[in-house]
Amino acid sequence: MDNRRIGLFDSGLGGLTVMKELMRLLPSESIVYFGDTGRIPYGSKSVDTILKYTKSDIRFLQDFDLKMMVAACGTASSTALPLLKGQYDVPLLGVIEPAAKAAAGVTKNGCVGVIGTAGTIASGAYKRLLAGINPDIQTVDVACPLFVHLVENGFAEKNVAKEVAEEYLEPIKKAGADTLILGCTHYPLLRKVITEVLGDKVTLINPGVYVAEEIKARLTEADQLAEVPYDEQYSFYVSDDPAGFVRLGSVFLERPISGLAKQVDIEQFTE
Repeated sequence: MDNRRIGLFDSGLGGLTVMKELMRLLPSESIVYFGDTGRIPYGSKSVDTILKYTKSDIRFLQDFDLKMMVAACGTASSTALPLLKGQYDVPLLGVIEPAAKAAAGVTKNGCVGVIGTAGTIASGAYKRLLAGINPDIQTVDVACPLFVHLVENGFAEKNVAKEVAEEYLEPIKKAGADTLILGCTHYPLLRKVITEVLGDKVTLINPGVYVAEEIKARLTEADQLAEVPYDEQYSFYVSDDPAGFVRLGSVFLERPISGLAKQVDIEQFTE
């Protein structure tokens, strides 16, 4: 038994899709979430900047008594985490490997699409992992930078989202991929639009589902599952005005978070 918290961080709201799955699968766990809303997006930044931001996010979360940290951000997971491996006492997980393993296990025709931020796609992380799992898998990856802005601004189900999706997803469609990794944690909010464009025969891989399963497996094996949550089971911190985060975040999680989100000066934790 280990009642310490799990810490999650993301560039903004997207990591809430991971948190939602954790809350569903591990209802006794306490979670602290940090969304770097003042510096979003990460995906268009340089490797050095993504690394700097990721390190400051981790440094902030280290102020809490955590048993595990999760980079609930595709860009941070693919770009920064490989450079930070082994530097922290608390286990640090990303979203890339669980999603890649799931996609490799699901695809029937061996063609897997990957969509993500420019940073995630440029890293080649998914392509390398999929090739390592099965060299016969053909990977078609596409950067979709506007998707994050559409989600963060509440346009995930508007006509403009479908128009952008049709443009971005054309290479995936043309290649005949039967599986698509939603390689940014914002993208599950675009599931409806993506399915409309690609059709319901394409299996969409939501990293949050498989990250939550991985966390449960690790905590179970280490006998670290919580029995009793904190009085404030879920807490949220952001680096910009919490108002927008609270409004959209409540939709993402399907539960109110008003009054639970606090603003923090993340620059205090930045080298």
